[in-house]
Parts: sequence; C-alpha cells; structure tokens
Amino acid sequence: MNLNEGRLTMVRRLMGALLCALMLSAGAGVAARADTSLPAVTGPVTGGNGVPIVFSGQPADRLVGRETFDLASVGYTQSEFFLAGTANAYAPAPGSTLTNDGRWTVEVTSQAPYKTRVVVNRPLDKRDFNGTVVVEWLNVSGGADASPDWMQTHVELIRRGYAWVGVSAQAVGLNGLKGPPPQGDPVRYESLTHPGDSYSYDMFSQAGQAIRGDAGLLLGGLRPDRVLAVGESQSAGRLVTYIDAVHPLARVYDGFLVHSRGAGGAPLAQPPLVPAPVTGAAPTFIRDDLDVPVLVFNTETDVGSLQARQADSARYRLWEVAGTAHFDQYGLLTGGTDTGGRSSVAEWFDTMLHPTSEPGVGFTCASPINTGPQTFVLRSAIAHLDRWVARGTPPPRGPRLETISIAPIQYALDANGNVRGGIRTPAVDAPVATLSGLGQAGSQFCFLFGTTVPLTTEQLEALYGSHGGFVGAWGKATVRALLAGFLRPEDAFNIAVVGAQSDILR
Repeated sequence: MNLNEGRLTMVRRLMGALLCALMLSAGAGVAARADTSLPAVTGPVTGGNGVPIVFSGQPADRLVGRETFDLASVGYTQSEFFLAGTANAYAPAPGSTLTNDGRWTVEVTSQAPYKTRVVVNRPLDKRDFNGTVVVEWLNVSGGADASPDWMQTHVELIRRGYAWVGVSAQAVGLNGLKGPPPQGDPVRYESLTHPGDSYSYDMFSQAGQAIRGDAGLLLGGLRPDRVLAVGESQSAGRLVTYIDAVHPLARVYDGFLVHSRGAGGAPLAQPPLVPAPVTGAAPTFIRDDLDVPVLVFNTETDVGSLQARQADSARYRLWEVAGTAHFDQYGLLTGGTDTGGRSSVAEWFDTMLHPTSEPGVGFTCASPINTGPQTFVLRSAIAHLDRWVARGTPPPRGPRLETISIAPIQYALDANGNVRGGIRTPAVDAPVATLSGLGQAGSQFCFLFGTTVPLTTEQLEALYGSHGGFVGAWGKATVRALLAGFLRPEDAFNIAVVGAQSDILR
C-alpha cells in the first residue's frame, strides 16, 4: 500500500465513524411553566426608512447583522415585532443580601411602562421546526444591539430547525434603534420607550412569555415545546443576575446558555431608578437549587470567569474551550456568509493560516486576531442544552483550562504555545497555529479578540513529518472531539475532510 492509498483508507475510516455519529437525533419537549400576563404584541413591523433588519456579530453594528446570504435560501424568514407592557423592577427582599452563592431572594419594587422590539428568525416550513426557540439577550456593549450568539450558532440553529428570537432588552440598544440613519431608523422606532435597565429583566421575561402565549403571531403559527435563553459577554452578566434573582419568580425559560461571563453578574437595579447600582457579591456563582439546566461557556479571554468556577452538577455544566477568544474572526467576518457548507469550514481552516488584524469594524488590532474553533464547540453546546431540557440528558463534563496563576492570569502552555487542558479540538491538538484568547492590543474592542500566530513550515515538519502525518493527527483529534461530544457530526465530518484536503506539508 503506497502513501496515498494509506491516507485514503484512513480518511475513509474516519468518514465512516463520523457518518455513524450522524444518526444522533433530538427528543421531545417539556411543558411551559410561566403563568403571568402577556405583553401586547404588534407586527410584523414594516415601514420607516427602510433600513434592513439583518444581524451580524459586529459589536458596533446597529442590528448586529451582516449576513450577506438570504435567509430564504436556507429555508428561513425574518420578521420584527413590537412588545409593549408594564415591567417590574426588583430589589433584595427585606433582610436578604445578594450573596456569593447566588441564592437570592428579591421582590418587586416598582413598575414602569415599556415598548421594545424583538426580531424573529424561523423556518419557513412548519415541518422543519424542531420545537425549540432560542431567545438571545441582544448585546449592547458596542452601543447598539448585536447578536453574537446568533452569529456563532446560526449554522446549527438552521440545520436543526430552531427558531431564534433577539430581544432588545436594554436601553442602549433601544435608543440606538431610534438614532439617525444609517445605524438607526427614527421613523420606524419612534414609538419605542425604555424605562431603564432595572426593568430589563422583566422585559426579557415578558418576551419569553409572549413567545409561548402569542406564538401564532410571533412565530408564524409554530408551537414551541422549549424556550432557551442565551446571551454573551455583557448579556451573560445580565443572565447570571436573571438566573439567580428573577428566574425563581418568573420561571419562563427552560434552560440557559451563559456565554463568556465575568466574575460577577450585572446590577439588579441601577440608575436612574436607584442612586447607585445594586450588585451581588463577586464572584457570583450560579445558584445550586435551580429547577432548569444552565450551561456556562467560557473562552480563554474570559479570565474573570475563573474566579466564578463551579463544580459540575445535575443542573450545571461549565465548558472552558482551549484556543478561543471572547470574539474572533469567524464572528466578526466569516460567519456572516456561512450557510453550513464544507466551503465555510475550509475558509475557517484557511484563516488559521492567514489571519487578519483588521476585524472589519473600522479599526486595526496590533496582531492578527483569534481564528479558533469557538463556533463549532458553541454549536455543540446549544445542541446539548436542548437535549438536556428535552430528554434530561446532561452535556459531557468539560476539563478545565490549566492555569499557573489566576490573578494575574497565566495559563499553562504546551510546546506550541497553546493552552493545556480545557475542551480540546483539532485546532489545538493537531495545530497549524498558536491560538490564544490573550495578548492582543490595539484600539476599541481589540483586547477581546485574542491572537493567531501560524506555525512555520519548520514547526509543522517537526510536529508531523509529512502531509500524511498531519492528516492522521488531525483526523484522530477530530474523532476524539466528536466522540467526547464537543463537535457536531456534520462539523466533525467537514473538519476532517478539509484537513485531509489541505496543503499542509504537501
């Protein structure tokens, strides 16, 4: 058997193993648990200045979206609705404090009217709907609504038939909508009003309640079995506070994906409602008496989260993913055109060899930004959370990133400069680049984007010897990640094939 025949046999075996994994399927749902008044829902909203309602991961983009593909081309449609009602604000109950353990007891302190918007991406064909709605707390760190979790997970959501709802829960995002073109549309959004972020938690609850209670309008007749809450970065901090304080009262969401959290949560109440923010003790842990699952997903950049590490339990999982940054080249650039084909995986692979220092948001970072595997592992995370809720099957336990010191942060690195421990993928176990969530400099948000340093030909030769050696290592690492539950079958298949077809050491 010559080298090419042996390589072909190895790839065929790997493909067979991956195809077997494609037999995995989703399960049935759970019953809704919320029983409170619904907000008034109007829409679909049209008119205004005609600014398109599309979403990207750009942190400074008005509507988060830079999809350059038509949702209809993948069997989806997008619509926008307004939600109006009266929202509650909360404070610690008399005699209680917001302690580290997250077992908070709060009470309603005031109410205020609001009117906000939600954006819905859903399957065009009702038969494609898998019964799960993913509700994203839109991120406002860039001064406007952004949907980083839609951008990072949309391939999995679309191919499995999820519906996705983005909620403008915070005042900054809503006010940005009312700003001048091209970022805003003051005509379309003139009637929107936000009483302040102290009320954002109940506004988020009411969005979930509307999804259950007004699905005929919001979801075009789709009937949800499960409603999951997700949020990244600042939105993850809001979800930490929501889980510990509000969920025990509202019981709207069936599960939570908390993506890239810090050590604490967001303020429970803040100005202008109160003179100073009311915050919990840091680090703030996820309460251990929950009735629904929580999966916390952290990258190497999220060093504050290391102080809030918790042991896995029946309702809690922590995933720390090696080689990832808070946000990356996929989320900022390439994800906007990804419709789930193998070519997009090939494009991702190529970014590890040819990373950019220009994240496409009007500024340049000091070094090429992270091109790690976050999107692939996050797709698996949402699938596991859905199955956890539907079937009661918890996600696999993820090993922790290895640290030498937490304050200041110092990770334990291997000979190639990649972090040890954590959830492993071929990107770090059969590397073609050094991938880090740290070490970036430059203006604006660059410190969140991590770094990529492609390995030299000499380094690759020392690691693998030949193209066949690389293909073998890459394929084995892919199968390990798949069998461990950290890659989706379709992604693992494409990743393996792309590695085999690459020009590494040819």
